[in-house]
Amino acid sequence: MSGSSYRKSGGGAYPEPVERLIAEFTKFPGIGRRGAERMAFHLLKAKTDEAMQFSKAVADVKQLVRACSVCFNLTDDETCRICRDEGRDAATVLVVEQPRDLIGLEQAGTFRGVYHVLMGRLDPLAGVGPDELSAVQLLDRIDNPATNARGVAVREVILGLNPNFEGDTTALYLAEQLLQRNVRVTRLARGLPVGSQLEFASTAVLADAIEGRQELGGSKTSDGPA
Repeated sequence: MSGSSYRKSGGGAYPEPVERLIAEFTKFPGIGRRGAERMAFHLLKAKTDEAMQFSKAVADVKQLVRACSVCFNLTDDETCRICRDEGRDAATVLVVEQPRDLIGLEQAGTFRGVYHVLMGRLDPLAGVGPDELSAVQLLDRIDNPATNARGVAVREVILGLNPNFEGDTTALYLAEQLLQRNVRVTRLARGLPVGSQLEFASTAVLADAIEGRQELGGSKTSDGPA
């Protein structure tokens, strides 16, 4: 192999394909150069079929996984399993920022409604406005029941945004839009520590936050908790 196919790294030299692999791993959140090298060498030491399974998993995620056409949760079908589940209360929609927040709430095991994933949160300083989120689709689910899971009319929207500045800003914006509609609007109880992330909260804390959700003023429906 010619010298041009090697690149210097630290005190040694890696073949160019290894260097490229390390460089790709460093693009992962929280992965530095040393961590990327360990991951690369793990693949190098793995059996060929194991490494190919890893490669196929990456390809499948990019080629097969998409956003649910109803709630924007991750799915490999047109709609996700939660939206299709006839045992879920499609009239109660819990709004979260990211799919990983949904996973945490599902693990709590107490919520039997459906979800809406915003795919982010309002952050004007970063140029993220309502149009960059799936907020329009959320409102459409209320205005047009045919676009909601299984064509059911939405009765309650629970705002499950992270309890930090951006999450509160997003919740305020959504509440203003939702309170103009004939729908009950609540938000998760403040048992969640301010500044925390839903994905890191324990299942017990999340369960309490769902059960103790609080009404937001001005809701046009008077029904009790679902």
